[in-house]
Amino acid sequence: MSDRLANVMALPDRTVPTRIGNWVFEGKAALLRLRRAGRDFADAPKRHRAGTALIDAPVLAKVTSPLWTTSGGAKDRALNAGKIQNLRTAIAGLDGIEIGAGEVLSFWRQVGKPLRRHGYVEGRELREGCMIATVGGGLCQLSNALYEAAIDAGLEVVERHAHTRIVPGSRAAAGRDATVFWNYLDFRVRSRRAFRVDATLTADALEVSIRGFGDVMPAPIADMLTGLAAHDCLSCGEISCHRHKPDIAVEGTPTAWLVDAATPEFAGLYGERVGEADVLMLPSRRIGRYVGGWPAIAPEYTADLAVMQRSFALRTASKGQPRAAILLAADARLAAAYARRIEARHTHLVIAQPLLPHLWRLGVLRGRSFDVLLDRLPMDRLHDLLDAAAARHPDSPTLGDFRAPTSTALAEREALGAAARLITPHRAVAACFPEARVEVIDWQPPGPLATRCSGRTIMFAGPALARKGIHAMRAALAGLDIALLFERAGQDQPGFWNGFDVLLLGPGEMPAELAAVVLPALVEHNPRTLLRALAADVPVIATPACGLPPQPGLTLVPADDPAALRDAISRVL
Repeated sequence: MSDRLANVMALPDRTVPTRIGNWVFEGKAALLRLRRAGRDFADAPKRHRAGTALIDAPVLAKVTSPLWTTSGGAKDRALNAGKIQNLRTAIAGLDGIEIGAGEVLSFWRQVGKPLRRHGYVEGRELREGCMIATVGGGLCQLSNALYEAAIDAGLEVVERHAHTRIVPGSRAAAGRDATVFWNYLDFRVRSRRAFRVDATLTADALEVSIRGFGDVMPAPIADMLTGLAAHDCLSCGEISCHRHKPDIAVEGTPTAWLVDAATPEFAGLYGERVGEADVLMLPSRRIGRYVGGWPAIAPEYTADLAVMQRSFALRTASKGQPRAAILLAADARLAAAYARRIEARHTHLVIAQPLLPHLWRLGVLRGRSFDVLLDRLPMDRLHDLLDAAAARHPDSPTLGDFRAPTSTALAEREALGAAARLITPHRAVAACFPEARVEVIDWQPPGPLATRCSGRTIMFAGPALARKGIHAMRAALAGLDIALLFERAGQDQPGFWNGFDVLLLGPGEMPAELAAVVLPALVEHNPRTLLRALAADVPVIATPACGLPPQPGLTLVPADDPAALRDAISRVL
């Protein structure tokens, strides 16, 4: 801290605010709001929309400021979390907007009035020399960053108001601040050239960038603030002040678990790691397959309506309508239902992978850390794998079944890149990411198959689909004296198995003897049957795509390699 700033902060000023003074302040503010509204009625600034014309323009200026700037205990953390929620809400009106040449950008025109019904909560705000808890508090961090980026980018400052007190560690100490107060203290800029504003929150920082074309001539900045240091309601000790709030909620740092259908691995993880203050958001405790699985430990929120909508959409789908598209839309509805229930205090989330791209696009992950429960390959990786398989097997009609929109795959990729940890039992899924960010958990052993290892019958652990490896299977079996059973119904092409001894098992049916269980899959995210076979000491032949670690009884073969598969089957027999 500079000597000048230390002297400023040492100046005595301990006048306790009064209720009468507060009423006077509110009266003046009301008159000033009316005057501003009258002026803007005649010449209101334009509300700018997000665009893409300047999305690749050079970055003229970028400002980063930390979200967690203090360590004043639980109350301070709760208000910091509130500030981050307010920033999260406000940047929705600023991120990606493009402003034409000569047009004015108004902070309040873009952000809107900070009310609870708009998503704002209590955060800390500088008012009349004191840091107090108010709805919408903390937005000055955004206006400060926008001002600093504007002057660094050489924009013309049309309206800017400096803080009258110094908040330690803020931009005010260097004169690079712009206070805002609805609606009469605004921050407004313009430029001779069009420009774009990008604003986002990482897990620990606010980032504001300005893009555009042309030479950058930084605007002059104000001198260092010479006002007094701000008082802080959390630390000033003036309990007689009418602004003192001893009942400010003392919150911990609970985690919100946003999940879908339970798997034994993720349900077990939740049971081990859930905290007393955590909350579980799950589809339902009353409807269908979502009833069980997740342990009932923490407070819960269910989204029964979203589950009913998903069920109805699947039951009424027209013939030929892609099932993947229906499920993606259902995941988006479930994510939106959860997003409405996430509170500001939930600064860390654990998220089921199907919900991830939708939560990312909703903006609720901004300013939060989060872990992801990975139960499948990333969408873009899955697309590439299936496209390559379709090129090798152009006669297969099912390799094009799953294709998510490019925008959804991109959102998932961005969100996965921002995640703190990626948790999965699937080794092939884990291999898609840097090892440092992946936590590989164990598969939970299921009940063994009710069969014994004997005979010359092999069970194919899945339906007869190309992505499960039927082309390699057919080529490998040519000339071998074995019977092939398919565990589940599903057919890639009529007549595909003509000339082979194949049989489809009925629901719940299991032969008394099996020589092996085989799955030469290109894609397999849920290898339950393979795990059950291994538990029953029945040999398993599978590809690395099935996600199992090397272990006794398991033979791993490359995908789409009939020779390796045939050799493995021959050795088992």
